[in-house]
Amino acid sequence: MKSILLFTFLFFTTTSAFAQNIQHEVTSLVYHRFGDDRFPSTNIATETFEEHLKFLKDQGYTSLTISEVADEVNDSTSSRKKLVAITIDDGYKSFYEKGLPLLKKYGFKATLFVNTKSIGYTDYMSWKDIAEAQKAGVEIGNHSHSHPFFLSVSERARDSFFKQEVQESQDLMKTNLNFTPKVFAYPYGEHNDEMSFALSEMGFKAAVAQNSGVITEYSNIYQLPRFPMSESYGDLDQFKDKMKMKGLAVVKAEAVSSGYNGSVEKPRINIDFNEEGLFVESMQCFVQGSKCAKSMRITRDGKVALSIRPQTDLKARRTLFTITIPDSKGNWHWYSYLWVIPEIQ
Repeated sequence: MKSILLFTFLFFTTTSAFAQNIQHEVTSLVYHRFGDDRFPSTNIATETFEEHLKFLKDQGYTSLTISEVADEVNDSTSSRKKLVAITIDDGYKSFYEKGLPLLKKYGFKATLFVNTKSIGYTDYMSWKDIAEAQKAGVEIGNHSHSHPFFLSVSERARDSFFKQEVQESQDLMKTNLNFTPKVFAYPYGEHNDEMSFALSEMGFKAAVAQNSGVITEYSNIYQLPRFPMSESYGDLDQFKDKMKMKGLAVVKAEAVSSGYNGSVEKPRINIDFNEEGLFVESMQCFVQGSKCAKSMRITRDGKVALSIRPQTDLKARRTLFTITIPDSKGNWHWYSYLWVIPEIQ
């Protein structure tokens, strides 16, 4: 029998916290390879990456590391605008050779998440390369040791295995860089609440996933969203569209994957937010590989209880449920939720 997954995050707040007025917004981007067209699904052309950086520079964006993002969204006195967090996963050599020089050229910070077992392998950065990137202002983050599928590990062994992987990477960073990271990226973006709690207990400030969206003070600090940048999603027009996106003040999100209301292959995603300033009747809903069915209830005080689900059974291991909603000023607000079926390899 297939296991049942339930990923949730809940924020218990006063009534005023349901307001759509968001104080902090940071658009976070994730890159992997640079100028390496052997792998188009994770590659960005070097010329396209430079176009991204030039646009950010011309538009007056300030770059933050993920550690700085954590500080920003927890600072009630800050009201900075046009913030971007550039992140790079896996530590491929192409970042050191082609991406890093462009970051230096345009004066942008970034966070590099490294899986330590691959360091020094063909196509991967060496410890020396990583140290040079760190000196150039790149924050180094933990991406586990061996980059495994954590959710495919049995529930009984998963917690200890996850902590072992994270700690092994921390120890290697300390030995080779005299530094221990404070931020983490989940391999393949797959995570659950227990992994988030473990990172908190281990002293990490923040963690990033791979569900797309804009980081706000409503985001779970251990499940921060990022927009993927690749040849499929990263041309300049698409990039500009992503940079225009606004956050959504989601106060509750949960998946129901059992009983009458859902199943592992056809889960129901319940999302609560406030209607204020939003044209919810113009909401768009997308489910990778399947059409989206939705139902919605709006209470008298303007709270929206949205339920979305695929119309057919999901066939992929990872599926993004995404909603976009326009507001009264013509902006679009974006939120996505990652559903994982570990039994699918």
